Amino acid sequence: MNEKLFQKRSGCRRELFATLDRPALRPLPAIPYCIGEWKTIRVNRDYHVAVNSHFYSVPYQLVGQQVEARSTSAVVELFYQGRRVASHIRGLPDEKATSINEHRPKAHLAHLEWTPTRLLEWAAEVGPFTAQLAELFQNNMPHPEMGYRACMGMRSLAKKFTPERLEAAARRAMRLGIHLYSSVRLILEHEIDRHPLKEEVAERPAVEHDNIRGAEYFDGGQGDVESCSS
Repeated sequence: MNEKLFQKRSGCRRELFATLDRPALRPLPAIPYCIGEWKTIRVNRDYHVAVNSHFYSVPYQLVGQQVEARSTSAVVELFYQGRRVASHIRGLPDEKATSINEHRPKAHLAHLEWTPTRLLEWAAEVGPFTAQLAELFQNNMPHPEMGYRACMGMRSLAKKFTPERLEAAARRAMRLGIHLYSSVRLILEHEIDRHPLKEEVAERPAVEHDNIRGAEYFDGGQGDVESCSS
């Protein structure tokens, strides 16, 4: 077919390829072209952005700013005002977060020595309810950074209000089913931890004294009152 002569012009397909197409050919790119999906997103307070149910870090200076995320099957790139500010290997949704230490503030870098395991050990030293809350923070938050921050926040509360009061506040929060760091902080700030729970009040034994008659006394004397009034 390529050697067959044209009917209305001279030459054949092979001759045209040699004279027109071959001189214009370029080498194939060294890296295969990847289709990228673009998304505009705002940076969270913890300097992470969510892309396809996974969190990726960006420099903390960009908190609150809008960035563009380009995700392919292999990588996730983040751009701010046309400049690439972060590049991550694409993570799986169940891995929750991918973070780079250089993106953290200096204060957060100082906290890196407090690993999740060490935080759980510290919480267990404070008390069983603080330990339960710390474990919930680490396991139930959308991504590890949030759980880490909540546990570090409890350490600050223990320094400000004493470990004993933190344990009392954690106990109240667990009994009420409130598993939020902000709730524990409010309990301490408003000194709610100093008040007994309702169940504790109900469990207290009745006070016995000669001048305290009780409900039975009034029920028994009701007939005498009616006869006097008549």
